[in-house]
Amino acid sequence: MPADRIYNVLFLCTGNSARSILGEALLNSGAFPAFRGFSAGSHPKGEVHKLALEVLDEAGIATAGLRSKPWDEFAAPGAPQMDFIFTVCDNAAGEACPVWPGKPATAHWGLEDPAAVSGTPFQQKAAFEETLRFLRNRVAAFASLPLKSIDAMTLTAKLRTIGAMGGATHRAGSAA
Repeated sequence: MPADRIYNVLFLCTGNSARSILGEALLNSGAFPAFRGFSAGSHPKGEVHKLALEVLDEAGIATAGLRSKPWDEFAAPGAPQMDFIFTVCDNAAGEACPVWPGKPATAHWGLEDPAAVSGTPFQQKAAFEETLRFLRNRVAAFASLPLKSIDAMTLTAKLRTIGAMGGATHRAGSAA
C-alpha cells in the first residue's frame, strides 16, 4: 500500500453510538494524518451517546459532524472506498456484512460496550474513558505499521494482534 496517500478506515459496531464513534473521532483527531476515520452500525441507534461526546470533548478531540449511521452508507455507489475495516463489537463481527468495494483489510478489535455499563454516573463515564484509552492504544499501534512495505498476510496478522490488545473481548483477533 502506498504511504503517500490517505487511508480510509471504517469502524463498525451494532449501534454506532459509542465504540465505533470513538474510533472515528480518534483517527480524525489530527494525530494520525495518514488516515481518515469513519464509523457505522448494522442497526444504528440514530444518535451518538452523550458520554462518548463528553469523553471526546474532555480529551480535546473534535466531535463536530459525528453521527450514528448505517453501514450500508459505505457500501453504496459513490461512498469512500475503505482500505481498512475494524469491527469493535462482537455482535457486528458475527453479522453478515455488506460487500465492501476494493476488498479492504479487516480485523475484529472487540471491546466491551461502555454504553451497557450500569452503576453510578462516575462508573458509566469511566467505562467510556477506558474504551477511549483502549482504542487510542490500538489506533496508535495500527498507525505505526509500515503500510508501504508490509505484505497482505503479515498485515492481517498484525491487525489481529492489535485487536487482541488490552480490553479485548473473547472474539478479538477473528476476521471482520
